[in-house]
Amino acid sequence: MAWNTTCPNWLVAEAVLEKYYLSIFYGIEFVVGVLGNCIVVFGYLFCLKNWKCSNIYLFNLSISDLAFLCTLPMLIRSYSSGKWIYGDLLCISNRYVLHANLYTSILFLTFISIDRYLLMKYPFREHFLQKKEFAVLISLAIWVLVTLELLPILPLINPNIAANGTYCTDYASSGDPQNSLIYSLFLTFVGFLIPLLVMCFFYFKIALFLKKRSRQLATALPLEKPLTLVIMAVVIFSVLFTPYHILRNVRIASRLEKWKEYRCTRVAINSFYIVTRPLAFLNSTINPVFYFLMGDHFREMLMSKLRNQFKSLTSIRR
Repeated sequence: MAWNTTCPNWLVAEAVLEKYYLSIFYGIEFVVGVLGNCIVVFGYLFCLKNWKCSNIYLFNLSISDLAFLCTLPMLIRSYSSGKWIYGDLLCISNRYVLHANLYTSILFLTFISIDRYLLMKYPFREHFLQKKEFAVLISLAIWVLVTLELLPILPLINPNIAANGTYCTDYASSGDPQNSLIYSLFLTFVGFLIPLLVMCFFYFKIALFLKKRSRQLATALPLEKPLTLVIMAVVIFSVLFTPYHILRNVRIASRLEKWKEYRCTRVAINSFYIVTRPLAFLNSTINPVFYFLMGDHFREMLMSKLRNQFKSLTSIRR
């Protein structure tokens, strides 16, 4: 696609998406996500007494989401104003936290799926993978692994200094495109595809297990909730994460030297890539739903705690 009459339209679309779409979408994610995850953290800390493996994974997932959501106000202001005023260090750390949330979320969702399968096969939690100590070790390992995995991204994020201001460009739009593409493909394979295959494998195992137990109604019905949870995790992977990883790699590839003359194509690719970016992090607002699918009476305990808090506040006012 060479430069033609459609290219000015793509340039306008790119500018509108970055200024309005990103700032509005991230704004909605911030409000809904902070509210949902704060309620969940409150519930886990003050309502849930007997923590299981899945609770430990979900609590870490919520902490990861809150860390990401705290970076959004700076991004929202940056996109709406078209300038980055917070300095290079905050730009790099902002992008780092954003990717850390993405890949810790993927791994925690993967281990939640594994835990749901083990819960069906070992309902009395006698397997060593169902021990709380193991879940704590796995959670620590996930944080350490993702931290080390993302270290190479730091030199690849370069704030863009222009005549009319400084811009904190996203990872796919900054740094050397050749090195960025190699690293992006590595992240796609290790951080996304492998966990996706693991999750699909356990989805298949759960479905197979339920099929074998389908004649035993008393046993089969309670086991449908773990399947629902794993299906939801697979859907999040497929709908939210897949387009982002595909378009991120395509966006970086379009910045290579051989694409220089195809400016219109590059602008169009970047426009599609912009659309996928907030969608990939929409999971931060959806993840709290998992807490109400765990079957550990979390919702009942949370509502009871909130009612008691409300009663105590009203009694104090009287």
